Amino acid sequence: MTVTRIVSSLRGYSLAQLRADTLSGVIVGVIAVPLSIAVAIASGVGPQQGLATAVIAGIMVAIFGGGSVQISGPTGTFVVIAYAVGVRYGYAGLALATLMAGLMLIVMGAARLGRVIQFVPYPVVIGFTSGIATVILISQVGDLLGMRLIGAPPDAPQRILAYIRAYDHVNWRDALVAAATILIVVWWKRVSRRVPGALVAIVAATVVTAAFGIPVETIESRFGVLPRGLQWYGFPPVSLELVRELFVPAFTIALLCGIESLLTAVVSDGMIGERHDPNRELIGEGLANAASALFGGIPASGAIARTATNARNGGRTPVAALVNALLVLLVMSVLAPYASFIPIAALSGVLCVVAFSMAEWRSFAAMARGPKSDMAVLLTTFGLTVIVDLSVAIQVGMVLAAFLFMRRMSIVAQVTLVKGKDDADVPHLPDVERSDLNIPRDVEVYDINGPFFFGAAEKFRNAMLLITRRPRVRIVRMRAVGAIDATGLRLLEDLVSDSERHGIRFILCGLQPQPERALRKAGLLDRLGPQNIAGSLREALTRTQSTSSDA
Repeated sequence: MTVTRIVSSLRGYSLAQLRADTLSGVIVGVIAVPLSIAVAIASGVGPQQGLATAVIAGIMVAIFGGGSVQISGPTGTFVVIAYAVGVRYGYAGLALATLMAGLMLIVMGAARLGRVIQFVPYPVVIGFTSGIATVILISQVGDLLGMRLIGAPPDAPQRILAYIRAYDHVNWRDALVAAATILIVVWWKRVSRRVPGALVAIVAATVVTAAFGIPVETIESRFGVLPRGLQWYGFPPVSLELVRELFVPAFTIALLCGIESLLTAVVSDGMIGERHDPNRELIGEGLANAASALFGGIPASGAIARTATNARNGGRTPVAALVNALLVLLVMSVLAPYASFIPIAALSGVLCVVAFSMAEWRSFAAMARGPKSDMAVLLTTFGLTVIVDLSVAIQVGMVLAAFLFMRRMSIVAQVTLVKGKDDADVPHLPDVERSDLNIPRDVEVYDINGPFFFGAAEKFRNAMLLITRRPRVRIVRMRAVGAIDATGLRLLEDLVSDSERHGIRFILCGLQPQPERALRKAGLLDRLGPQNIAGSLREALTRTQSTSSDA
């Protein structure tokens, strides 16, 4: 069994690398504190739960993850699904869904599905990512304007209606704090990229509102004084009925975590010149989510902004992620009372900037210039995320993308009837291919080009209809068939059975590795016998002569 990434990275570990990892971890930890609080509040839970997630997930992924610089914690990706689950089932339901998602990720990693998750279609990823960003922006309007809405509905359309009804509750002081926060975060990038603008904005807003006694909503006024350190939550209440109801949300959390974490790992690979282990990364993220639920946390995944910051500031081993988690824990243990003075509007402003950068709206224009089917998948996924539900959006988006892919493959797959060069009396048909070989008139030759799956089955049947007389030999050439599925196998078996009933010799030629393995497992090769398996069409035609002489 291979050692974990943190163990392998400590071989030959130098004091210089320790300094670089420590500095990078501190910088990332400083960024993680306000972002974790903002994500937690947007998810409908307390700020201490976001901080606990940053600590536990950061430690677990550092020890068990598949990358060297991956930073894991609460991210905006889960705001929509976490809020929806929390509103319906309470925090106990959210904790159970997070625990279930963690277990699912562990199973995915153990089953070596890391590479498979990376095959989620790009339009689906862009659709739900931009949809999530849009929903986050909508969800923050109340806190940006100081409306102080209690129990706001989880779906975006209903929340917009709630804002319209509460227009007279706008607090201009909260709105000014939010606007100033956004301006500082955006402007600070021109001053320094080492000191995070989010931290500067949060500190400035907190100091100014506290020093001058400006009456704005703060963490303390909404949640009370933050408790110090980590709090043990334990296993959430479990029932079979609750597990059934939470299965789809939990799977959605697991899928989102897998996609975001692996995409983040790919980005960090390019920055530091290494390759992550996707299956180990899934296991690490699974352990992180499961442990997070036990400490009262929320869903977590690899955070692309924090991971990129870690890589840019010299972090090269999981030690940086450990330092990040320990710094957040230090803030929870020592500075928690001071964090209670942070204005909610300032946190909301930071989250809006994160959501805006998270959105992929520029990709909409690029996708519009591509295939219309991809744009349809993107818009469908985006629209369902915003209007209906994230779980529904991912399911529909994946199914729609799969159907469109199969349609494309069925267009690519071709089944043609091959006739010899001397068959001048055969009428010209678009489905008929002319060969430079002399094919006897009592021999049928079908050429399959492309994957032979259920989308190509109808084309095979149509090609067979071109021949009205019964042949002496039937040849199926599969030199361009890279893959075959159960429907393709069944069609060949039916064709072999029909040939046996009517005394027609059946020959396969040009088999590729995957179809050959599939046909062998199905027992079709043994049924035909080696004399009816040829390497090429020319060889198959040579064997038809033995059939004629035997007759």
